[in-house]
Amino acid sequence: MTTKRSKASHSLFRRRLLSSCIMVTCGLTVIDGDAFAGAPAKILSHHKVVPHPKAETPSSRRVPTHQIESRSKAEEFNVHAQQHNVGGGLLVRQSAPVSVSEVSRAYISKQVPTISPTQLIASLPGVQAGNEGPINTETETMHIRGLDQSQIGFLFEGVPVSDAFSYAPWATSMVDNENLASVKVTQGSVDLTAPLYNADGAIVSMQEIRPTDKFGGYIDLSGGTHSLQKQFLRLNTGEIGHSDVRAFASFSHSAANVWRGPGKIERYHVDANVEKRWAPGSSTDIVFGYTRSHQNIYRNPSLSQWKQYGTSFNYTGTYTAGDTNYYKINERFTNVVFGAMHNDFKLSDELTLHIEPYTTFQRGPNNYGSTIPIAGGYLGTQQYGTLDGYEGQSGKVTVESVHPWKQNTSGFTTNLDWKTKHNTLSLFYWYSYGNHTEYQHQYALSPSGDWSYSQKYLTVNGVAITGYQENTVQQVNAIGVDDKLSLLGDKLLIDAGFKASMASVSATQNLPGADPYKAGKNYFEPTPQLLASYHITKNDQVYMNATTSYRLPAGWSPYVPQFSMTSATPSSTPSKNLGAEYFIGQEVGYRHNGPINVSASWFHYNLTNHQIGSSSYLPGTSVLISTQIAAGGEEAWGFQGEIGTRPWHHISAYASGQFLHTRIGNNVDAGTDYLPTKGKQDPGAPKWSGAIGLTYDDGIYFGNFNLRYQGAQYSTLMNDQKIPGYMTADLNLGRTLPSFNTRVHPKIMLNLVNMGGVNYLSSISGFGLTAVKQKGIFGNTVSASTPTYVVGSAFTAVVTLAADF
Repeated sequence: MTTKRSKASHSLFRRRLLSSCIMVTCGLTVIDGDAFAGAPAKILSHHKVVPHPKAETPSSRRVPTHQIESRSKAEEFNVHAQQHNVGGGLLVRQSAPVSVSEVSRAYISKQVPTISPTQLIASLPGVQAGNEGPINTETETMHIRGLDQSQIGFLFEGVPVSDAFSYAPWATSMVDNENLASVKVTQGSVDLTAPLYNADGAIVSMQEIRPTDKFGGYIDLSGGTHSLQKQFLRLNTGEIGHSDVRAFASFSHSAANVWRGPGKIERYHVDANVEKRWAPGSSTDIVFGYTRSHQNIYRNPSLSQWKQYGTSFNYTGTYTAGDTNYYKINERFTNVVFGAMHNDFKLSDELTLHIEPYTTFQRGPNNYGSTIPIAGGYLGTQQYGTLDGYEGQSGKVTVESVHPWKQNTSGFTTNLDWKTKHNTLSLFYWYSYGNHTEYQHQYALSPSGDWSYSQKYLTVNGVAITGYQENTVQQVNAIGVDDKLSLLGDKLLIDAGFKASMASVSATQNLPGADPYKAGKNYFEPTPQLLASYHITKNDQVYMNATTSYRLPAGWSPYVPQFSMTSATPSSTPSKNLGAEYFIGQEVGYRHNGPINVSASWFHYNLTNHQIGSSSYLPGTSVLISTQIAAGGEEAWGFQGEIGTRPWHHISAYASGQFLHTRIGNNVDAGTDYLPTKGKQDPGAPKWSGAIGLTYDDGIYFGNFNLRYQGAQYSTLMNDQKIPGYMTADLNLGRTLPSFNTRVHPKIMLNLVNMGGVNYLSSISGFGLTAVKQKGIFGNTVSASTPTYVVGSAFTAVVTLAADF
């Protein structure tokens, strides 16, 4: 009787604990983001596909849930299993006929729990990640083989997680590091089935862990410099009864001070996953995520500002009259809800079907400092008299410029695969619908720099003062076929496919005099590809491929103008060329697996209608506007490689490197004239980059060291300004602690980020045409640009105490 009561009590405790976690999850989800942000927000994206056992090409492919090993306590602490990871988890064995690199759970579990997924892949060949700090909720800058973040496809569980319109990655809003199983980078090609319209030649794909078979959980508590902290809790249900249903839910809170200048960063996040296995080969997996975050914005310096002020350059800590760079009025709020349902069905021994609907809701606002003319300012091209309530006054009023935006994207992907003995034929279809709205409200600051949403925003004759009031709608239909043929006893694989993408974009600008006030375009983009690989031996493989992909113009600014309130002239004008950027690439590669694993490739690609995404500050404000630089054609080629060892005396090593040569193919239109840019190097594309990693793991003590190098990067198309190369190093040390014969398995970890305390510019946030005023090809004057840069993270020390149970 005592045993039965004990079991019943334990069962009741488990149910109550799980119910509490789910209630917290649901409660946080329904909280209105406005309560945290004080106003609205923005979005992400879509996808996922069924695997082909012998011919998996892209990073977007997802293994069905019944084939994925349950992530139990061994995921975090079974170091013996981790010892089989080559290069400390930085070199995962691949067989796809494309360049692919991957970081595994073994590597991720040793890193700072607060860093973003893009930082986790910073050591992989060809990857440049602009690291602003140990915690970040903003979009990030990165390059892969010279392509920037807006040209790279980001997938989480097969669903796009870049902003559906600006293409800025929001990876930090999608998943906690503790729930990441792996992050994969496909450096030089795009899977045909991937639901992307912005990926030229690279994909970053994140995979979440699966629910475990037994009840349990994981908890970690972190603290460090810059007042950094994180609390994380995950609970697993285990199999519920005999239903073949498993689930987990997690909650985290993280916060830190802005490390250079005043301000703070705070993030709340929820992950949940429910898995149902219907039969062998058939399953349904529901993935859910929610994020609510706030961050005071980092101010990006120009090169002269960096040389003068260094890391002290940022927004000001105290308010003075007219100061638009006061830190309290420069902040961002982000609210994201994400959901996807993966359905994999084995219809017969030959037929499998994958169906995945998804949706993402995201909203802001972004807040900046600005000044508005009291009289004689502009609303669009129309000059107004005097601001309401300011009759008889003149001069300017300093305001909090609030930019509420709201975005939603929904869609679904379907894949039907017919597999015979030597052939796999796949038919796939993708539909996506997205909508984005954005405007501005201006709130006058008090003499002390305060303001409130309860006060009335500025108007003229009852109409809100704004630089834009836009609405953009986008739809995509994509259909394709892919055929994989396996020959010579599965040694030779030939893969040919074709996709036709049809997209329509329509944007409106509801301001007086906007020309055009409504614009849009229909796109038809065919993308064929051919891939082949041959296994010389069981452990040696060669491959080659020729692939194509495309990128639609980013955002709404290529279609309609935006304005400031100080001039009738638009602050940005629609693009003269609304054609899609098109990518044609080739690769030849080799892999060897053994005690020492090697992966190397030669690559070449051409871009036509190349569009460089940039941003700049409106004069006299801290308002950032997005712009597109039409760079015409570009060619690039290079070599990349990585090498990793299996553990030897508990030690494994890793090294990666890339040489990249880029060339702009034409002289670029600067508006007033053409600049002689032909033959120049593409900005943001260093010739040399590399990394070295060393890992020790004996089952009790573990450590990981990473050294990274990035060469000099040009920031202008004329190659007349650049940032120098830099080198940074991170160190991670830890120890598993005694469990004392309980089911609790603790560990403690120390992470040192940028352990050398290097002060450096990590990447470019705002590109330019030329850094100095000069004459164009036809003798006309071209004004100078002022590129801006991302400041790399400072030294950070973090201690984490964690346990699974």
